[in-house]
Amino acid sequence: MSSTPAEGWGKARSFHHSLFSADRIAAERTQSVSVCLPARECAGTVGQIVGALVQLREMGAIDEIVVVDAASADGTAAVAERAGAVVWQEAELMPSFGPVLGKGDAMWRGLSALGGELVCFLDADTEGFSAHYVTGLLGPLVREPGVSFVKGFYRRPLAEGGTASGEGGGRVNHLMARPALELFYPELAGVRQPLAGEVAARRELLDQLPFATGYGVEIAMLIDAWRTVGLEGMAQVDLEEHRNRHQALSALTPMAATVLTTIVQRLRREGRLHGVEGELVERPPLESVTVP
Repeated sequence: MSSTPAEGWGKARSFHHSLFSADRIAAERTQSVSVCLPARECAGTVGQIVGALVQLREMGAIDEIVVVDAASADGTAAVAERAGAVVWQEAELMPSFGPVLGKGDAMWRGLSALGGELVCFLDADTEGFSAHYVTGLLGPLVREPGVSFVKGFYRRPLAEGGTASGEGGGRVNHLMARPALELFYPELAGVRQPLAGEVAARRELLDQLPFATGYGVEIAMLIDAWRTVGLEGMAQVDLEEHRNRHQALSALTPMAATVLTTIVQRLRREGRLHGVEGELVERPPLESVTVP
C-alpha cells in the first residue's frame, strides 16, 4: 500500500537529536546561529537554559543568545543577563507597532534584533533543559540539503500530585492542533508537535513569514512555512522528553480557541472557508518592514 505524503515525509524527514552532536554542529556549520527565548516570569528556569547555551557558544555551535522579556516581575531579565544572555524588553523592540500582543509578537520583534543566518526559538520555562534541544534543531539545517524549517517533538509528561507520568501533557496539541491539521491540512498530519515552541529555521525564510501575535504563532508558522518551502523543505527532530509548567484546564479553552481561530484564518485566506467570525492580529513579514 502506498503511503500518503505526510507518512512519506514523516519517515524521510524525522530525525533523533543524537545524530547531531554539539561537536558536529560546531565543525560543520557554515552560517551564524542565533538562539532566542521569549520569556515571561521564567526566573526559575531561564538561568540554567542560558548557562547551557553559553557552553554551546563557547564550543562554537552557536553565536548569539537573546532573551526577549515580557517585563517579568520575578527578575527573569536579571537572571538571564547574569547567565550570559543579551536581554531585550519586548516593548523596546519595534515600538512603533504599539503594545506587544503576546508570545508571537515577542518572537517577531525579537527576530528584528537577531543577527544569525540560522535562528532557533526556545521556550524559556523548560525544566531540566539540555543542550541537545538546540543541536537537534540545528542539525537538519546544517546537514540536510534543502531543509529550511525544523520543528521539535517530544514526550511531555503531565505532572499530577507531585509526580510526572505518561504523555498527558500537551493537551491542546493532541486534542485540537493535530486533529485539525489532519482534517484541513492532511499534508501536515505527520507533524508530531505542531504547537512546540522549539523551532529552528533559516532567517531568510522567517523574514518572509507573518507572525500570529499570540498563542497561535506556532501553528501559523508551521502552515506558512509549508506553504513557502513545501514538505521537502521541512523536518522534525525527536528531542525525547520536555518538562515545563502546565496550564490549568480552564486556561486551555482559550488556547485551543486561538489555535482553531488561527487555522480558520488561514483557510479563509486560501478561499476555503467563508462566513466564520474571528480575526487575529498579525505582524507582517519582517522583510517588508523598515526597522528604525
